[in-house]
Amino acid sequence: MRRSALFRASVVTLALSSCFIFGANAKQAREVGEPEAATGYIEKKAFEAKDYMVVAANPYASWAGKNILEKGGSAIDAAVAVQSMLSLVEPQSSGIGGGAFILYWDNKNKVLHTFDGRETAPKAVNSHWFIEGNKPMRWLDAVVGGKSVGVPGAVKALEMAQGEFGKLPWNTLFDDTIKTAEDGFKVSPRLAKLVALDYHPGLKTFPASSTYFFPAGLPLKEGTVKKNKKLAKTLRGIAEKGSDYLLKGEVAEKIVKAVNSAEINPGQMTLEDLASYEPVKREPVCGLYHEKRICGMAPPSSGGVNVYQILKMLEGFNLSQYAPDSVEFANLYTQASALSYADREKFIADSDFTNLPFAAMINRAYLERRAENIAVDKEWRRKRAGNPYADANVALGTSMELPNTSHVSIVDKEGNAVSMTTSIEFMFGSGIMVEGFLLNNQLTDFSFSPTKNRFPVPNRVEPGKRPRSAMSPTMVFDKEGNLEVVVGSPGGSRIVSYVAQTLIGILDFGLDIQQAINLPKITNRNDYTALEKGTPIAELEEPLKALGHNVKVIDLNSGLHGIQFKSGKLIGGADPRREGIAVGR
Repeated sequence: MRRSALFRASVVTLALSSCFIFGANAKQAREVGEPEAATGYIEKKAFEAKDYMVVAANPYASWAGKNILEKGGSAIDAAVAVQSMLSLVEPQSSGIGGGAFILYWDNKNKVLHTFDGRETAPKAVNSHWFIEGNKPMRWLDAVVGGKSVGVPGAVKALEMAQGEFGKLPWNTLFDDTIKTAEDGFKVSPRLAKLVALDYHPGLKTFPASSTYFFPAGLPLKEGTVKKNKKLAKTLRGIAEKGSDYLLKGEVAEKIVKAVNSAEINPGQMTLEDLASYEPVKREPVCGLYHEKRICGMAPPSSGGVNVYQILKMLEGFNLSQYAPDSVEFANLYTQASALSYADREKFIADSDFTNLPFAAMINRAYLERRAENIAVDKEWRRKRAGNPYADANVALGTSMELPNTSHVSIVDKEGNAVSMTTSIEFMFGSGIMVEGFLLNNQLTDFSFSPTKNRFPVPNRVEPGKRPRSAMSPTMVFDKEGNLEVVVGSPGGSRIVSYVAQTLIGILDFGLDIQQAINLPKITNRNDYTALEKGTPIAELEEPLKALGHNVKVIDLNSGLHGIQFKSGKLIGGADPRREGIAVGR
């Protein structure tokens, strides 16, 4: 089948045009559960460099990483600088009060390392943590305040990785952010819009947050020069004393006090919870797809497993014969996605608390059996989880993951690379601000109901456990083991879909990384088929309904950032739906 005129138009429109507008007002956001509205489409073409590259969600952050690489720093050195800057300029999405998953490619030794900096639940929690009056709390009620806060892990995970692979002194990596926090940064359109949405139920409730984001009672305005001297002080302490400054001592005491005395939903965090936090080095999840090696993060991330599941179940369909915006591709892709998400909800959780090894879920024979449920003209039906574990008496759980998070892709001069997805979960996290940074609300990524039909839900709340996450930092290698693609995305539970679709764009449709990122988005989390509003793919609404799909045309706010090795160059892609840029030399 020849590629459709609609596909050709969509690539031209999305890759080259600057007249596309993506957006959602507060009413729309509430209706579709997508509170993080887009800032608008800006023309973004692929960026090329030869020596190194940084792609991050805000220009301040991208340039902070570039400055580190210019000084001879490694990719992980740059990641530390980028994360600290994102804490300042993109506080709604990630920060030192949250967690991260980090893939690090050691190019000299050809080894991929992964670092789990996901938050952990305080020791005082129990499986009924979010149950009130024998009923689960409403997610929007639970997200606010101390009850939802997990022990932050991003800083210590970065410290672990940088201690192993950094080249510059740790205390030099925060200089740009400290200076910017003291001198002030210009509030971006995106940050201003999200504050103005006034969607977070608690942002105005907590005094520190209210004062910072609503000075004189008014929301921050775009272009305002905003200082954050408290964050500068905190980062100076972390620069001098490492993660101990955050997790032990005075700052830790303030975190515990803020969590436990919150005006809404007070928690039960202790100093020991913070002091005992440890990141974990895990084996990556890797598998072959079209002779490429696809690698991601192991549980509690579902990304490594689920992205690969989607790809592998579609491998036998010769996707290149269809257009990316065709009914045929959309029907195939959403079936594979639904099967993957069905497995995700039932089986994936913190592997330190389960006896469910992820290898069974990416087993070739298992995925071939799952793929038997997919056909190009098959009417869409809700999927059931498979049976990768013969004796797994577990129940299907549910958890909310909304589209806030940030992704960073970096390649340094020596070919080392970082793919890091970092988050405080809901926009502005728990709403609690301590010493210039926001605390996460990651505990709401657990299933609120600990059991179903008398069987335990793997992703239930437990002391010291890490909640499941859709964050999907990913790397792709050729058959000789050379790195080809570094990519990832924010977007809540849709992250898996965004990353898988982008990889198909590169590996099956032959697009460069920017073109693949630009593609109109389509998702199905085993619920409904979402088509990106205002794009050519929205024209598939009626044809897909005829195939049994429950279709919603909505804003799909991905934030993909990636780097591709191609023809001796680095090709950078930044999502036009957000503010990120690729920089390098």
